[in-house]
Amino acid sequence: MSDDATAPPLTGAFTLNPRMIEVRDFSFWYGAKQAIFNVDMNIPERKVTAFIGPSGCGKSTLLRNLNRMNDLIDGVRVGGQVLIDGADIYAAGADLLRLREKVGMVFQRPNPFPLSVFENITFGLAVHQLASRREYDLIVEESLRSVLLWDDLKDRLHRSALALSLEQQQRLCIARVLPLKPQVLLMDEPCSALDPIATLHIEELMQKLKKEYTIVIVTHNMQQAARASDHTGFMYLGKLIEFAATAKIFTQPGQSLTENYISGRFG
Repeated sequence: MSDDATAPPLTGAFTLNPRMIEVRDFSFWYGAKQAIFNVDMNIPERKVTAFIGPSGCGKSTLLRNLNRMNDLIDGVRVGGQVLIDGADIYAAGADLLRLREKVGMVFQRPNPFPLSVFENITFGLAVHQLASRREYDLIVEESLRSVLLWDDLKDRLHRSALALSLEQQQRLCIARVLPLKPQVLLMDEPCSALDPIATLHIEELMQKLKKEYTIVIVTHNMQQAARASDHTGFMYLGKLIEFAATAKIFTQPGQSLTENYISGRFG
């Protein structure tokens, strides 16, 4: 699918090391329409990286290309490379099942399965055959503890996940990907359906999780990017205008487009 397959394909197990995620001259098309233009960046390991920009600028499209979710759309095409641990995830022979184990995705609105809390956590384990059933109890507890839900839900594990609050549902959706042992968590506007207090709780959770995971988020909320991220990329019309430490982006942007967006002059 890639126009450039010079890097080794992603096959079997892979791990994210300090080489980070490397995006090299990456472009993306929906049919004849180009949505991403020649993006180059390195996403640091075990940090929170945010993409900001006006609606329709390509930030969610770029995020979904980091685990090839856009492959599910007919007629898409890519150019350039996305490398994880030095392997091009778009190269011929790339193992998509393994990729999506290692690069987890959390969506804009909480989307728990219409199953129990327990079954939500163990669903991926069963699909990927990653653990025996006798290990499930421990894995569920560890996953819920990781997102600070164990104390609230330990007596409700076999009740419907749909009965949880929106914040609890979003935490559960994060917990659901953890048993797959990902190195990367992609979050597409994970707080857009939450109130301000729940939003702050999810941001605090990101700070906890980044000790073990590389986190990449898309957010329409510049204040959230400023609070929660270590590095920020500003996108406009499908182009990555600027990518730098968050403090620099918000206090000393290097591009006038970035400064205009941050200051509210457009977007």
